[in-house]
Amino acid sequence: MPSSPRTRAPFIAPPSLIIAVLCFGSLCGSLMQSLVIPIQSELPELLGTNASNTSWVVTVTLLAGGIAMPVSGRLADMYGKKRVIVISAMILLLGSVVTAASSTLLPVLVGRALQGVAMGYIPVAISLVREIAPPHRRAGAVATVSATLGVGGALGLPLAAWIAQSRSWHDLFWVSAILAAVVIVVSWLLVPEQGAREPGRLDVPGIIGLAIGLAALLIGISKGSAWSWGSVTTWACIAGGVLVLLAWGVYELRQSEPLVDLRTMVRPAVLFTNLAAILIGFGMMAQMIVVPQLLEAPAATGYGLGQPILMVGLWMAPGGLMMLVMAPVSSRMITRLGARLTMAIGAVVLAGGYCVALGLMNAPWQLMVATIVASTGVGIGYAAMPTLVLDNVPKGEAGSSVGVNSLMRSIGTTTAGAVMAALMTSQTQVLAPGTSPIPTASAFQLCFAVGALAALVGAAITLLVPRDRPERTIPPAPGMAASAASAESAAPTLAH
Repeated sequence: MPSSPRTRAPFIAPPSLIIAVLCFGSLCGSLMQSLVIPIQSELPELLGTNASNTSWVVTVTLLAGGIAMPVSGRLADMYGKKRVIVISAMILLLGSVVTAASSTLLPVLVGRALQGVAMGYIPVAISLVREIAPPHRRAGAVATVSATLGVGGALGLPLAAWIAQSRSWHDLFWVSAILAAVVIVVSWLLVPEQGAREPGRLDVPGIIGLAIGLAALLIGISKGSAWSWGSVTTWACIAGGVLVLLAWGVYELRQSEPLVDLRTMVRPAVLFTNLAAILIGFGMMAQMIVVPQLLEAPAATGYGLGQPILMVGLWMAPGGLMMLVMAPVSSRMITRLGARLTMAIGAVVLAGGYCVALGLMNAPWQLMVATIVASTGVGIGYAAMPTLVLDNVPKGEAGSSVGVNSLMRSIGTTTAGAVMAALMTSQTQVLAPGTSPIPTASAFQLCFAVGALAALVGAAITLLVPRDRPERTIPPAPGMAASAASAESAAPTLAH
């Protein structure tokens, strides 16, 4: 009798290859933060509208990303991380194609919003990499994927500047579409189905409440300078957002299957980590906003360095690379010192970068040194954050918890944009009659001082996190105990 055909075992990629795929996908998602910055001043002419309208091309991506991160994390916990990762990459492809094929404001905003939604890839990748990495490489893998949130924003600036100067602005988004297509293919082929799923229903009212509250709050913060901080509209948005989020929190506490388990989020280790994440995110974005403006400022001011946008990106690029370089260093620090102390050290180093900028702002290479020091701190701090979160939440809430932490970073970066804009317009000068006012040297110095202060406060808050302890089981919200227990018992491990 003929022998029955052998069934081939499914191919499982080596953990190092899977980690590389997740890093690449996260990097592509985070590039969307800075993709349009080099052409922001040209957008009114390119899209046939005014500067106030085109500012939404940046804002809508930040809003969509902030909302998508915790939602994607929860969906990943429920339906599987690979599925959410692939769908997020598909959304990035769709958003890139829509934007690349558009020349008017509305479709560009739709495309940019979809690109923001695709950033939900990042927290899911962070929680997944912890499951698939071998124990001795786990901290480094989590650190590397987490660092891409900063690396993508930093490296996106020179890449986007080069493409925008040498080709059509549409090519920015065709390139991102190509990257998204590659992410879809490699994620589909190489990322395994991993970890137990958390059964339950999707908290649709929770998603709607979170979206409305965050949108109102972040719009008020990001538009404060444009609308005026004395404007009723600005404070109505901020206050309305806070009230909606408070009501959302009350609603979530009453749910047996909430979008975000707030009982877990208020545990000291998670709460203080997330508060520190806001301030470290603030520090990361502040230098990415202020240093390029100082590099571009006219030399006639006496302090400006008169650099073209492409050179600005190149001067900033080493800082972005430093975030990636610091990932294995941070991993060793986490192993030896613990994630708590590592994150605090990162925040102090970030503050040191601002102190360097205060004393060295007379040449491009000096600002490059300052950004390298600051980015070193960001790389260390960003790498330690998810470890602190994942060590203190149930496995069934890993995705949503890392999503909330990523949201806190986004709130920090959005707030940094508003605060830096307000500080730089608080002290201005006019170089010639009929020209727009520009910030004075003291305005830039004030921005550096505020950035340093935010980072130091972030370090202090980090030290409030309880000292590292052996991993323990955290009781889930009422009604979730059985599903959490089944998820723990069913979680498979990846052979390596």
